[in-house]
Amino acid sequence: MAQPQIDAAEESTTFADHAPLTRAWMRAFIERQWISNAILALIIFNAITLGLSTSDRVQAVAGGLLFYLDRVILAIFVIELVLKLYAYGLAFFRNSWNIFDLFVVGVGLLPQTANLSALRGLRVIRALRLLSVIPQMRAVVQALLDALPGMGAVIVMISIVFYVFAVMATIMYGDAFDVWFGTLGRSLYTLFQIMTLESWSMGIVRPVMDEFPMAWAFFVPFIVITAFSVLNLFIGLLVNTMQSAVEDETEAEFEKLRALVRAETDQVDANVTALHEELRALRAELAEARSKGSEKS
Repeated sequence: MAQPQIDAAEESTTFADHAPLTRAWMRAFIERQWISNAILALIIFNAITLGLSTSDRVQAVAGGLLFYLDRVILAIFVIELVLKLYAYGLAFFRNSWNIFDLFVVGVGLLPQTANLSALRGLRVIRALRLLSVIPQMRAVVQALLDALPGMGAVIVMISIVFYVFAVMATIMYGDAFDVWFGTLGRSLYTLFQIMTLESWSMGIVRPVMDEFPMAWAFFVPFIVITAFSVLNLFIGLLVNTMQSAVEDETEAEFEKLRALVRAETDQVDANVTALHEELRALRAELAEARSKGSEKS
């Protein structure tokens, strides 16, 4: 009766020993280039089908086919995530893109009800995974993330400018133009429209100037400060951050080349040193042979 227990224990030990190898094989399988390309192709195809599903005409012709394709693609995405979870274990959650995929696929699994249709539509943002494949796109995303602290300071500054000008506009023009400047919130929205230069002259400023001829002295400095100065700070921050990222990447490449050259140089030096040692040994042997020959003679 004891023999089957020993066999079961040996079998469980053998499975435990091979489990890491199985995970390593699964990890290597998932990381193959054709697997990544196939998943990305499905992501793009799914984004296209989701876009087609918004058309009533397409829904009338091929609504059932689109629904079937959506279910099949969603099942493939679920299988992909399950395989990744098995292959990487807890390390799966160290990759932000994996967490992003898990969230989007989880949203796709929600019931198809009218209240959750908007959330299910978030599956289309899975196409953003393309950003993780193209190195140039990764550099742009990294530059955006690195520029966030500087952008925060600019946002605080432009918010102060907006608040000051909104209070002034509400006090000066609120009574005459209640729709645009009647409250602080309306003034903020109107000034935001003016900052975007959308119908700011004929639509807002000139009608105000008909009532207040000197209103240009208020709106022109606001446009110069916001549209031409502060917004350009965002562009400057992004360009500076991207340039720094490119320089860091270039420096990293140079550092890799330096390390490779150092390794090759050390290897060559070691080989040369070994040759010198062999030559010394050969010379010593030759000298010893000559001395023995002279003694015999």
